[in-house]
Amino acid sequence: MARVCQITGKRPRVGNNVSHANNKTKRKFYPNLQTKRFFIPEENKWITLKVSMSALRTINKNGISAVLHKARKAGNILI
Repeated sequence: MARVCQITGKRPRVGNNVSHANNKTKRKFYPNLQTKRFFIPEENKWITLKVSMSALRTINKNGISAVLHKARKAGNILI
């Protein structure tokens, strides 16, 4: 699973580089992914996830347990 957020499922998107002369060439927009370790107190263990920064903000707001539960329900995570 390269360059895919394990919580939100965000992937690279395709777009164009547009020059001053209006020439268009293909490019990719990559999500801002970071590898982070999270401690899950219910299971008393650490997990490592590749998450986008928007997913990290959601984890900070709602808690890792609630976010993992929702991601497992949606089928985005395989842990």
